[in-house]
Amino acid sequence: MSKIPENNSSNLSKRYRLLLSAVHMVYRLVNSTYNVNELSLRLTRLLCQFIKAHSASLLILGPDKKRVVLGAIFNNKINILLDKKQELSHISKKEIRVAEGYAIFEERLIGIPLIADDNVGAIFVRRTSKESPFTAFDKEMLSVFAEQSVTAIRNLQLYEQQQKTILESMKFIDAFLEKQGRSPSPHTPAYFSVAKSLAEQLNMNQVGIENLYYASILHDAGAVNIPYEILSKKSQLTSEEFKVIRDLPTKSAELIRPVEFLKPVLPIILYHHEKYDGSGYPSGLKKEQIPLGARIMAVVDAFEAMAHGRPYKQRLTMAEAVQELKKHSGTQFDPKVVQSFCNLYRQRRFRNYLRKIRE
Repeated sequence: MSKIPENNSSNLSKRYRLLLSAVHMVYRLVNSTYNVNELSLRLTRLLCQFIKAHSASLLILGPDKKRVVLGAIFNNKINILLDKKQELSHISKKEIRVAEGYAIFEERLIGIPLIADDNVGAIFVRRTSKESPFTAFDKEMLSVFAEQSVTAIRNLQLYEQQQKTILESMKFIDAFLEKQGRSPSPHTPAYFSVAKSLAEQLNMNQVGIENLYYASILHDAGAVNIPYEILSKKSQLTSEEFKVIRDLPTKSAELIRPVEFLKPVLPIILYHHEKYDGSGYPSGLKKEQIPLGARIMAVVDAFEAMAHGRPYKQRLTMAEAVQELKKHSGTQFDPKVVQSFCNLYRQRRFRNYLRKIRE
């Protein structure tokens, strides 16, 4: 029985380890990424690092397979997301061919289609004329990346579609409640613009801002279980009626709790009526015990109630509402959030958002 030469055996072992490493790296990447945009950017960075390419790009097709709906490019310096839809005719002939399901293997370019049940997109790596040509093993490596990546992209697309469907349903419920006069505090369209500006000023990450967006839409979803007579009442609430209203955050959280992707939103919804000094509800949390998103919502809610007006509250000017926020800084509101609000108030764009709240 002939033996495999030692150097060949060593090369095979090295290649096997590299392939396993590729699978493991993509697996780790997929399990730490929760949307297609971020996954696309990170995959192109990983490809350049692992295959030692000068640049990498990824294209994702729309359902009709006639348009590119997402693209990501990395050139070892800049990572760019191209999220504007474009017809296939607007990309190169080689890119079109790979997107249609045909692999390309050249000295300085490899293109592999991303295929699940049908064509999902394409992935490419490139080298310059000063770099060594791609090898058959580089192509094998890219094929492994493609196989692992396409499953992740498809799963995330389905997950995002599910998120969109659920969120649209929740929005419909919220709009229905508002139309029926059952929303205790219907928000103006500018509400989230103000909340987002505050979140960015306070260095909240993108995931936190997304959760704040969901919370701003869904925080009163539990109103569907509160009697209309209480929600529509314009005079002062009785102690029993106020107790029912105080249960609204808990009811809203209970309603959306079964939705997996909204679980990070629950603390914001539950605790946006807490006060910085611990005198709020439902749990009497204070200071940093209250999630930052909830502390931001508390300030924006209060400004909107004062400046836009409520049936049971006198409408204030913007300047008067800002003074009220300052007055209750450190007791009802987080001083850092109030200070950020005041800093932003000096900016014209932010004041324009606030004016829209008053409309």
